[in-house]
Amino acid sequence: MAYKVDNAIIMAAGYASRFAPISYECPKALMKVKGEVLIERQIRQLKEAGIDRIIIVIGYMKECFYYLQDKYAVQLVENPVYNVRNNHSSIYAVRNQLNNTYICSADNYFTVNPFESEVEQAYYAALYASGETKEWCLTLDEDDWITGVSIGGSGQWYMLGHVFWSEEFSKIFRRILEEEYEREETRNKLWEALYIEHLDLLKLKVRKFADHEIYEFDSLEELREFDRSYMEHSGSEILQSIADILHCLEKDIIHIIPEHDAANHTAGFSFTCRNCRYIYRYENKQLERKKQ
Repeated sequence: MAYKVDNAIIMAAGYASRFAPISYECPKALMKVKGEVLIERQIRQLKEAGIDRIIIVIGYMKECFYYLQDKYAVQLVENPVYNVRNNHSSIYAVRNQLNNTYICSADNYFTVNPFESEVEQAYYAALYASGETKEWCLTLDEDDWITGVSIGGSGQWYMLGHVFWSEEFSKIFRRILEEEYEREETRNKLWEALYIEHLDLLKLKVRKFADHEIYEFDSLEELREFDRSYMEHSGSEILQSIADILHCLEKDIIHIIPEHDAANHTAGFSFTCRNCRYIYRYENKQLERKKQ
Protein backbone atom coordinates (compact mmCIF):
# COMPACT_ATOMS: atom_id res chain seq x y z
CA MET A 1 0.00 0.00 0.00
CA ALA A 2 1.30 3.48 -0.87
CA TYR A 3 0.36 6.63 1.03
CA LYS A 4 -0.18 9.84 -0.92
CA VAL A 5 1.63 12.58 0.96
CA ASP A 6 -0.77 15.25 2.23
CA ASN A 7 1.67 17.80 3.58
CA ALA A 8 5.04 18.50 5.16
CA ILE A 9 5.83 20.12 8.49
CA ILE A 10 9.19 21.82 8.91
CA MET A 11 10.24 22.51 12.50
CA ALA A 12 12.12 25.82 12.73
CA ALA A 13 11.22 27.17 16.18
CA GLY A 14 14.32 26.42 18.24
CA TYR A 15 17.31 28.51 19.34
CA ALA A 16 20.04 26.28 17.84
CA SER A 17 22.19 27.44 20.76
CA ARG A 18 25.06 25.13 19.79
CA PHE A 19 25.47 27.26 16.68
CA ALA A 20 26.60 30.32 18.65
CA PRO A 21 27.29 33.05 17.78
CA ILE A 22 25.68 32.91 14.33
CA SER A 23 22.37 31.82 15.85
CA TYR A 24 22.33 35.05 17.92
CA GLU A 25 22.07 37.03 14.70
CA CYS A 26 20.19 34.72 12.34
CA PRO A 27 18.05 31.60 12.78
CA LYS A 28 20.02 28.53 11.79
CA ALA A 29 17.38 27.60 9.20
CA LEU A 30 18.03 30.86 7.33
CA MET A 31 21.78 30.41 6.99
CA LYS A 32 23.16 30.00 3.52
CA VAL A 33 24.95 26.73 2.76
CA LYS A 34 26.78 26.57 -0.55
CA GLY A 35 24.88 29.62 -1.69
CA GLU A 36 21.36 28.45 -0.78
CA VAL A 37 19.29 29.22 2.33
CA LEU A 38 18.82 25.95 4.24
CA ILE A 39 15.06 26.08 4.67
CA GLU A 40 14.50 27.43 1.16
CA ARG A 41 16.41 24.48 -0.28
CA GLN A 42 14.19 22.10 1.67
CA ILE A 43 11.01 23.89 0.57
CA ARG A 44 12.17 23.71 -3.03
CA GLN A 45 12.89 19.98 -2.76
CA LEU A 46 9.46 19.31 -1.27
CA LYS A 47 7.74 21.27 -4.02
CA GLU A 48 9.77 19.48 -6.70
CA ALA A 49 8.37 16.23 -5.28
CA GLY A 50 4.83 17.56 -5.71
CA ILE A 51 4.28 18.48 -2.04
CA ASP A 52 2.82 21.99 -2.07
CA ARG A 53 1.16 22.10 1.35
CA ILE A 54 4.05 23.03 3.63
CA ILE A 55 3.67 24.18 7.24
CA ILE A 56 6.62 25.79 9.03
CA VAL A 57 6.58 25.95 12.83
CA ILE A 58 8.33 29.10 14.03
CA GLY A 59 9.28 30.59 17.40
CA TYR A 60 12.75 32.08 17.91
CA MET A 61 13.23 35.20 15.73
CA LYS A 62 9.90 34.37 14.10
CA GLU A 63 9.72 37.62 12.13
CA CYS A 64 12.68 36.53 10.03
CA PHE A 65 10.53 33.77 8.49
CA TYR A 66 7.57 35.91 7.44
CA TYR A 67 8.89 36.49 3.91
CA LEU A 68 8.52 32.77 3.16
CA GLN A 69 4.73 33.14 3.06
CA ASP A 70 4.84 35.35 -0.01
CA LYS A 71 7.88 33.78 -1.64
CA TYR A 72 6.78 30.13 -1.38
CA ALA A 73 3.10 30.19 -0.31
CA VAL A 74 3.86 28.24 2.86
CA GLN A 75 1.84 28.39 6.07
CA LEU A 76 3.52 29.65 9.23
CA VAL A 77 2.37 28.40 12.65
CA GLU A 78 3.82 29.85 15.84
CA ASN A 79 4.97 27.66 18.69
CA PRO A 80 4.47 30.05 21.66
CA VAL A 81 6.33 27.83 24.13
CA TYR A 82 9.43 26.98 22.06
CA ASN A 83 11.65 28.55 24.74
CA VAL A 84 10.32 26.50 27.68
CA ARG A 85 9.55 23.12 26.08
CA ASN A 86 11.33 20.72 23.75
CA ASN A 87 10.46 20.01 20.13
CA HIS A 88 7.36 17.94 20.95
CA SER A 89 5.68 21.32 21.46
CA SER A 90 6.17 22.15 17.78
CA ILE A 91 4.38 18.93 16.84
CA TYR A 92 1.64 19.84 19.34
CA ALA A 93 1.18 23.24 17.68
CA VAL A 94 0.29 21.55 14.37
CA ARG A 95 -1.21 18.34 15.74
CA ASN A 96 -4.48 18.83 13.88
CA GLN A 97 -2.64 18.95 10.55
CA LEU A 98 -0.90 15.60 10.97
CA ASN A 99 -1.96 13.03 8.41
CA ASN A 100 0.23 11.43 5.73
CA THR A 101 2.91 13.89 6.67
CA TYR A 102 6.63 14.50 6.33
CA ILE A 103 8.16 15.82 9.56
CA CYS A 104 11.35 17.73 8.81
CA SER A 105 14.02 19.66 10.67
CA ALA A 106 14.74 23.04 9.12
CA ASP A 107 18.49 22.63 9.46
CA ASN A 108 18.92 19.41 7.45
CA TYR A 109 20.76 19.62 4.13
CA PHE A 110 19.92 16.97 1.55
CA THR A 111 22.38 16.58 -1.32
CA VAL A 112 19.82 14.41 -3.15
CA ASN A 113 16.09 15.13 -2.92
CA PRO A 114 14.72 12.49 -0.48
CA PHE A 115 11.04 13.40 -0.86
CA GLU A 116 8.35 11.56 -2.82
CA SER A 117 4.69 12.23 -3.55
CA GLU A 118 3.80 8.66 -2.48
CA VAL A 119 5.45 6.66 0.30
CA GLU A 120 5.09 2.95 1.03
CA GLN A 121 5.59 2.93 4.80
CA ALA A 122 5.95 5.24 7.76
CA TYR A 123 9.70 5.63 8.31
CA TYR A 124 12.60 7.41 9.97
CA ALA A 125 15.62 8.34 7.84
CA ALA A 126 18.90 6.88 9.04
CA LEU A 127 22.62 6.82 8.31
CA TYR A 128 25.08 4.04 9.16
CA ALA A 129 27.84 4.40 11.75
CA SER A 130 30.61 1.89 11.12
CA GLY A 131 32.40 3.03 14.28
CA GLU A 132 31.38 4.58 17.58
CA THR A 133 28.65 7.21 17.60
CA LYS A 134 26.72 9.16 20.25
CA GLU A 135 23.63 9.36 18.04
CA TRP A 136 20.34 7.53 18.66
CA CYS A 137 21.01 4.05 17.31
CA LEU A 138 18.38 1.65 16.00
CA THR A 139 17.68 -2.00 16.56
CA LEU A 140 15.89 -3.50 13.54
CA ASP A 141 14.06 -6.70 12.79
CA GLU A 142 14.60 -8.73 9.61
CA ASP A 143 12.19 -6.47 7.70
CA ASP A 144 13.83 -3.21 8.88
CA TRP A 145 11.09 -2.26 11.34
CA ILE A 146 12.49 -0.35 14.31
CA THR A 147 12.26 -2.47 17.47
CA GLY A 148 14.54 -0.52 19.79
CA VAL A 149 16.46 2.74 20.17
CA SER A 150 19.55 3.41 22.29
CA ILE A 151 21.69 6.49 22.73
CA GLY A 152 25.14 5.68 21.40
CA GLY A 153 26.44 2.57 19.75
CA SER A 154 28.71 1.15 17.06
CA GLY A 155 28.10 -0.53 13.73
CA GLN A 156 24.45 0.52 13.68
CA TRP A 157 21.98 2.64 11.76
CA TYR A 158 21.16 5.85 13.60
CA MET A 159 18.38 8.46 13.34
CA LEU A 160 19.20 11.47 11.20
CA GLY A 161 17.00 13.54 8.95
CA HIS A 162 13.33 13.56 8.13
CA VAL A 163 10.51 11.15 8.95
CA PHE A 164 7.29 10.20 7.22
CA TRP A 165 4.18 9.56 9.31
CA SER A 166 1.29 7.66 7.81
CA GLU A 167 -2.26 8.63 8.71
CA GLU A 168 -2.42 5.71 11.18
CA PHE A 169 0.88 6.69 12.83
CA SER A 170 -0.20 10.35 13.08
CA LYS A 171 -3.49 9.41 14.71
CA ILE A 172 -1.81 7.31 17.41
CA PHE A 173 0.97 9.82 18.05
CA ARG A 174 -1.49 12.70 18.34
CA ARG A 175 -3.49 10.79 20.95
CA ILE A 176 -0.36 9.99 22.98
CA LEU A 177 0.91 13.57 22.73
CA GLU A 178 -2.40 15.04 23.88
CA GLU A 179 -2.57 12.61 26.79
CA GLU A 180 0.97 13.36 27.99
CA TYR A 181 1.45 17.01 27.04
CA GLU A 182 0.47 18.53 30.40
CA ARG A 183 2.66 16.20 32.43
CA GLU A 184 5.67 17.97 33.91
CA GLU A 185 8.01 15.16 32.83
CA THR A 186 7.02 15.71 29.20
CA ARG A 187 8.21 19.32 29.13
CA ASN A 188 11.85 18.56 28.22
CA LYS A 189 11.28 15.54 26.00
CA LEU A 190 12.01 15.35 22.31
CA TRP A 191 9.13 13.97 20.26
CA GLU A 192 11.45 11.06 19.53
CA ALA A 193 11.51 10.23 23.23
CA LEU A 194 7.72 9.91 23.25
CA TYR A 195 8.00 7.69 20.18
CA ILE A 196 10.57 5.45 21.89
CA GLU A 197 8.38 5.10 24.97
CA HIS A 198 5.56 3.74 22.80
CA LEU A 199 7.36 1.56 20.27
CA ASP A 200 4.73 -1.12 20.74
CA LEU A 201 2.10 1.23 19.28
CA LEU A 202 4.13 3.47 16.97
CA LYS A 203 5.52 1.46 14.09
CA LEU A 204 8.25 2.96 11.90
CA LYS A 205 10.55 1.38 9.37
CA VAL A 206 14.06 2.63 8.73
CA ARG A 207 14.80 4.36 5.42
CA LYS A 208 18.51 3.94 4.79
CA PHE A 209 20.55 6.74 3.23
CA ALA A 210 24.22 7.08 2.34
CA ASP A 211 26.24 9.30 4.65
CA HIS A 212 26.80 11.90 1.91
CA GLU A 213 23.06 12.35 1.29
CA ILE A 214 21.92 13.87 4.62
CA TYR A 215 23.81 16.45 6.65
CA GLU A 216 23.05 18.12 9.95
CA PHE A 217 25.41 20.84 11.12
CA ASP A 218 25.54 21.02 14.91
CA SER A 219 28.29 23.62 15.09
CA LEU A 220 30.07 26.22 13.00
CA GLU A 221 33.10 23.95 12.75
CA GLU A 222 31.01 21.17 11.23
CA LEU A 223 29.61 23.64 8.70
CA ARG A 224 33.11 24.88 7.88
CA GLU A 225 34.08 21.35 6.89
CA PHE A 226 31.17 21.17 4.43
CA ASP A 227 31.16 24.75 3.13
CA ARG A 228 34.70 26.14 3.08
CA SER A 229 33.47 29.70 2.54
CA TYR A 230 32.68 29.79 6.27
CA MET A 231 36.38 29.49 7.05
CA GLU A 232 37.01 33.04 5.86
CA HIS A 233 33.70 34.82 6.34
CA SER A 234 30.60 33.58 8.15
CA GLY A 235 28.54 36.74 7.79
CA SER A 236 28.50 37.09 11.58
CA GLU A 237 29.12 40.62 12.82
CA ILE A 238 30.11 39.17 16.21
CA LEU A 239 32.82 36.93 14.75
CA GLN A 240 34.09 39.73 12.52
CA SER A 241 34.26 42.06 15.54
CA ILE A 242 36.23 39.47 17.53
CA ALA A 243 38.58 38.91 14.59
CA ASP A 244 39.19 42.66 14.38
CA ILE A 245 39.88 42.94 18.12
CA LEU A 246 42.25 39.95 18.20
CA HIS A 247 43.83 40.77 14.81
CA CYS A 248 43.08 37.30 13.53
CA LEU A 249 41.06 35.61 10.80
CA GLU A 250 37.64 34.11 11.46
CA LYS A 251 39.07 30.64 10.81
CA ASP A 252 41.37 31.16 13.83
CA ILE A 253 38.29 31.30 16.10
CA ILE A 254 37.67 27.64 16.93
CA HIS A 255 36.23 25.29 19.57
CA ILE A 256 33.19 27.50 20.16
CA ILE A 257 31.11 26.43 23.17
CA PRO A 258 27.91 28.21 24.33
CA GLU A 259 27.98 29.55 27.89
CA HIS A 260 24.84 29.64 30.06
CA ASP A 261 23.81 31.70 33.05
CA ALA A 262 22.32 30.44 36.31
CA ALA A 263 18.87 30.15 34.72
CA ASN A 264 20.39 28.12 31.87
CA HIS A 265 19.86 30.91 29.37
CA THR A 266 22.48 31.49 26.68
CA ALA A 267 24.82 34.16 28.00
CA GLY A 268 27.54 34.06 25.38
CA PHE A 269 30.20 31.62 24.26
CA SER A 270 33.79 30.63 24.84
CA PHE A 271 36.31 29.91 22.12
CA THR A 272 39.97 29.32 21.38
CA CYS A 273 42.12 31.62 19.28
CA ARG A 274 45.86 31.00 18.85
CA ASN A 275 46.04 28.70 21.87
CA CYS A 276 44.28 31.17 24.18
CA ARG A 277 40.77 30.72 25.56
CA TYR A 278 38.29 33.62 25.58
CA ILE A 279 34.71 34.30 26.66
CA TYR A 280 32.37 36.59 24.75
CA ARG A 281 29.54 38.01 26.89
CA TYR A 282 26.59 38.50 24.58
CA GLU A 283 24.55 40.91 26.73
CA ASN A 284 27.25 43.58 27.06
CA LYS A 285 29.31 42.61 24.00
CA GLN A 286 32.33 42.07 26.24
CA LEU A 287 35.34 39.94 25.30
CA GLU A 288 37.44 38.46 28.13
CA ARG A 289 40.54 36.32 28.29
CA LYS A 290 39.66 33.13 30.14
CA LYS A 291 41.85 32.25 33.10
CA GLN A 292 43.73 28.98 32.72
